[in-house]
Amino acid sequence: MWTYLAYGPFAWLEDYRAWAEKMAPSDDPLFHAVIDQSTGKAVGIAAYLRIEPAVGVIEVGHIAFSPLVQRTPAATEAMYLMMRRVFDELGYRRYEWKCDSLNSPSRAAAERLGLRFEGVFRQATLYKGRNRDTAWYSIIDREWPAQKAAFEAWLDPANFDAEGKQRLPLAR
Repeated sequence: MWTYLAYGPFAWLEDYRAWAEKMAPSDDPLFHAVIDQSTGKAVGIAAYLRIEPAVGVIEVGHIAFSPLVQRTPAATEAMYLMMRRVFDELGYRRYEWKCDSLNSPSRAAAERLGLRFEGVFRQATLYKGRNRDTAWYSIIDREWPAQKAAFEAWLDPANFDAEGKQRLPLAR
């Protein structure tokens, strides 16, 4: 999970806690804890960053989900809630997702969540001693109503069988 983040992995809980305490006061990136509602435990983080209210653009990033939540309905719901806040509460025009172009799980997640691929910015940055080509994805405000409806239909408990398996994929 830490391969494509500019920080981590952390050898000790104290190291992670020190990093989190340093980041917590920041308004950009603005970190959010992802809480498993069934247990009340934190299972991940995600942040809004490159926040530009004047032009209505915001990026989601720094996504680090525990294996306990990865590839679960809760992970999808967390991303839906972040998008819903951006469009429905804050009234933004554009929601961006950027990731290392080599990060195939992140790219697949962006596409599964309905973000549109916009291209690759070559040698966009440096981290962990190497060049990073950055893949860009987005959803814009006029696409949001259809995406929102798709999320809500997918997240509906009726879309899951007794074992918790989805009946219809989000792409449908």
